[in-house]
Amino acid sequence: MYELIIIGGGPAGITAGIYAARQKLNTLLVTKDFGGQIAKKAVTIENFPGFEEISGMDLIQKLESHLKKQEINIERKEVIKIEKVEDTFFVYTKENDKFEAKAVVIASGADPRPLEVTGEKEFIGKGVSYCSICDGPIFSGKDIAIIGGGNSAFETALFLSNIVNKIYILEYGSEARADKENQEAVEKTGRAEIITMAALKEIRGDKFVNSIVYQNRETKEEKILPVEGVFVQIGLQPATSFVKGLNILNDRDEVEIEAETCQTKILGLFAAGDVNIGQFKQIITACGEGAKSALAAFNYLKKLER
Repeated sequence: MYELIIIGGGPAGITAGIYAARQKLNTLLVTKDFGGQIAKKAVTIENFPGFEEISGMDLIQKLESHLKKQEINIERKEVIKIEKVEDTFFVYTKENDKFEAKAVVIASGADPRPLEVTGEKEFIGKGVSYCSICDGPIFSGKDIAIIGGGNSAFETALFLSNIVNKIYILEYGSEARADKENQEAVEKTGRAEIITMAALKEIRGDKFVNSIVYQNRETKEEKILPVEGVFVQIGLQPATSFVKGLNILNDRDEVEIEAETCQTKILGLFAAGDVNIGQFKQIITACGEGAKSALAAFNYLKKLER
């Protein structure tokens, strides 16, 4: 029986783990992998205090190293269900483990949002990718498309500009939504073309992707674009499928919490980071919520003792 179980190995989960260990709680952190979105997507981070510029991978390695210097138990497992019986939480994993604790922090982050178009699922790993850092080198010298016009899309384009031949950025709206600084940086590469008012309709190929079909939303004309890779960058969805039976989610599958303590409507169950309600999904806010949730869990456990 643990005092606290933390689910997730991104910035929120790691910070919660560090704070829980400093409070001398008997803590288990369960995560499929470390890093969350910043290990997979963020090429260069320039807004994390203390680092004027650092790569996502370097930052997560520093966070993970800090965590592992604490007295904390870590299991590399995938959580599939949580339930509460009286004052005890039971956490089940895909690997058939069952862990028990008096309190739980959900910090499972978010997953890439799928396009839900014809050909997407069929060509995952065969030209369709959600992670430029993971898969970028495979597309060396090739023409690729990036679906999305936000900061993630432009950061992906900037990273791939040193690898691929040509980049097409397809934006659904009338103009890209990325910060001007990111747009200017991508423009300077000379490798990217932005296509606005573009609705992706289909991803085509044989064994691998060889083209996409998109529609101009103004003229309704459909066009075929020859590409060998498609990087999906249209946002994220909370990784909360394992708590859908607990009635703690809103209509966007985000966990509803009390802002000061990150407490859900279930006593002893807390949540931190990108799984939560809130407009601003930032690394620094995830870390802050990780700290708050661990401290609030500590207070909750002390009340249980009394």
